[in-house]
Amino acid sequence: MPRPKLKTREAIRSWIFDRALPLWAERGFDQTYGGFVEQMGLDGRDAELSFKRTRVCGRQIYVFSHAQILGWEDGKNLADLGVDWLTKRAWLGPDRGFARTLSREGAVIDATPDLYDYAFILFAFAWRHRLLKDQESLGWLHRTYDFVEANLRHPSGHGYWNELPNKGWRQQNPHMHFTEACLAAFEATGDERFALGVRDLVALFQHRLFDRETGTLAEYFTDDWQRAPGDEGRLVEPGHLMEWAWILGSAHKLIGLRTEHDIRAALRFAETYGVNTATGAVFDGLRDDGVPINRASRSWPNAERIKGAIALYELDGFDPAPVIDQAANVLLTRYLSRVPQGVWMDQYDADGNGTSKTVPSSTLYHLFLAFAEALRISE
Repeated sequence: MPRPKLKTREAIRSWIFDRALPLWAERGFDQTYGGFVEQMGLDGRDAELSFKRTRVCGRQIYVFSHAQILGWEDGKNLADLGVDWLTKRAWLGPDRGFARTLSREGAVIDATPDLYDYAFILFAFAWRHRLLKDQESLGWLHRTYDFVEANLRHPSGHGYWNELPNKGWRQQNPHMHFTEACLAAFEATGDERFALGVRDLVALFQHRLFDRETGTLAEYFTDDWQRAPGDEGRLVEPGHLMEWAWILGSAHKLIGLRTEHDIRAALRFAETYGVNTATGAVFDGLRDDGVPINRASRSWPNAERIKGAIALYELDGFDPAPVIDQAANVLLTRYLSRVPQGVWMDQYDADGNGTSKTVPSSTLYHLFLAFAEALRISE
């Protein structure tokens, strides 16, 4: 299968290695208290929020581990600093697991076990183990997975609680990221327990979360995985459909799961209804009949559009260059073209006005992974 030729390839590479990584290495780590900063200002400096979330630390450990794998030599040291904060500050022991939120100084604010956090902790240690093949990361992989299975597994056996104690609707989003993390753990270790986790979660997607006829994915569900009543149950985020398509593509490649129909159906709906034909940006929210209900656009769904195109390319051989180049151009010219280089405007409203006052560190994971995937498959 020929490798696609991207017009944006050099701009993508330059943004990663010449702009984003140097800035986030210099200013994205808290030199005083450890851990990664929660947000930057639009001036590229620490926004000095009073808290730090565990999930952000996991995402940044991933970014810097993957960067080292791609040849960026400062990556390992930064990932190690993140691991030190995560294991010495956020870890509360085998009975309590990882805290959700800590103060800037490192005191626990919220000790709630949260599946979303655990997904990115697992993802972080998977990529660190892929880099180092070390026993420390391997031990934390299993320790993290053990805690989730012992404490967050739903009594029905179908998926997990979002948090403990659980409240509100059940959500697809943390299950999506936990699927992604299990795939990364399996790819890094070859351990079948993580493949079993992927099989279980993909089955949940296919039979509970996703409407395979319409190609729609709800965000919120009742306890028995029925779509939530009213408008909340009709919300569809096209960025999540694109993200799931890439995850399902990985499950197909790595484990041989039959996800072909789901990839095509998810992307058909997302591309048909989820992309603004005037700007090329991905809408933040749709209704399940395809009507846009949130015409604003954050940066991350546009990154996930790149990954969705790659999933379809690797499945069916469709040239992804037109979609990747359009999405990358939207990102590079609209979101990422700020000074200082390496920060971004995270959201634009329906009228094209930038609405974000800060730069969330958590978004770097989306941008870096999508751009790294574009580099991987192209020339």
